[in-house]
Amino acid sequence: MDSHVNAPRGARSGFITRSRAAVSLLFLMNGFVVGCWAPKIPDFAERLGLSKFELGLMIIVFGVGSLVMMPIAGAQIAKHGSRVVVRATAVCVLPLLLALTLAPTVITAAISLFLFGGFIGAMDVAMNANAVSVEKSMRRAIMSSCHAFWSLGGLIGSGLGGIVIAKLGILGHAQLATVLAAIFVAVAWPMILADPPHPDAKKEKTRLPMVPLPWLLGLMALFSMVPEGAVLDWGALYLRQEMDASVALSGLGFAAFSATMATMRFAGDLVRDRLGGVKTLRICTIFAIVGMLLAGLAPDAEIAILGFALCGIGISNMVPIAFSAAGNIPGLKPGIGISVVTTMGYSGMLVAPSLIGFVAEHIGFAVVFIALPVLLLFVLAFSKLAHYADGVSGGGH
Repeated sequence: MDSHVNAPRGARSGFITRSRAAVSLLFLMNGFVVGCWAPKIPDFAERLGLSKFELGLMIIVFGVGSLVMMPIAGAQIAKHGSRVVVRATAVCVLPLLLALTLAPTVITAAISLFLFGGFIGAMDVAMNANAVSVEKSMRRAIMSSCHAFWSLGGLIGSGLGGIVIAKLGILGHAQLATVLAAIFVAVAWPMILADPPHPDAKKEKTRLPMVPLPWLLGLMALFSMVPEGAVLDWGALYLRQEMDASVALSGLGFAAFSATMATMRFAGDLVRDRLGGVKTLRICTIFAIVGMLLAGLAPDAEIAILGFALCGIGISNMVPIAFSAAGNIPGLKPGIGISVVTTMGYSGMLVAPSLIGFVAEHIGFAVVFIALPVLLLFVLAFSKLAHYADGVSGGGH
């Protein structure tokens, strides 16, 4: 009985349902495709003769595509429901790895990359909206494990990408990745939860919400994702340049962060079901603050890596809780709330790394990592908003 969002009140569904399996597969597929793109970037740049600066601009095109398409996806979810949008965007994502592999010119590559970023971002909004609907139908938290499947997909895609490229070549890798992604979508397709659109969505113009709640949750997501981007883009360089770590040791910073984050995301739903969104968010934020401070104040690389690991424990469930809360704001269509929060959150991943690099050039990475907890104090201050994440009873949106 999980083909529709409505569920009997007061009773929880089983731990695993068809709709939960479907949305988990969609997160896995999305992360897998993004992960498959990462090892293709060097060949992409070499084939098109791109300098580092030009490649940087291309990567920004990916981010711009996401930021453009995310709000559009939110409006379409309000009109048609998340199942329609997640199916459409998943199908649109499928051919784009091949398009990026075969793009003959910089212009066609830029267009392909814009579409790739756009449909990956739009699918991200739709699958998060669908996950909120599944939470409501099951009356239990699933968002953290969904994001864990995204992390797992990214790990599989990026981890095996280099090996597959070496064996099959760059085109063979794209073909295999596309087939595997299509299988994920095909298996999930009939099981995706059918959530109804907002009854008034087709009569009224979709506009930005005027209430402050989604914007505050968006800031919480933004300030939660900036530290993640900092560790991803600058953690290894910090360990090498300021901690004199070896090449092997410097790579362990993000590895430790990723490992603890993925592990805690798989555990996060059980924790949230037991403690509630507010208490879980507060505990996670404190872990993230302590981890960041430890990384910035560390006397050696090993202690800094421990700090990154603690930060991964903290960051793991902060964004999933913000996304769940955004889909449960009273009086606001879930698709609109989630599109606002995802767009604001991912803009931090797009803009913050370059800004952090500029600042660190003048004051050093250690000071940056010590300062980043200031952003997390905002999350702590507004953590009471996380109680909306507990509204999974399938009320009247």
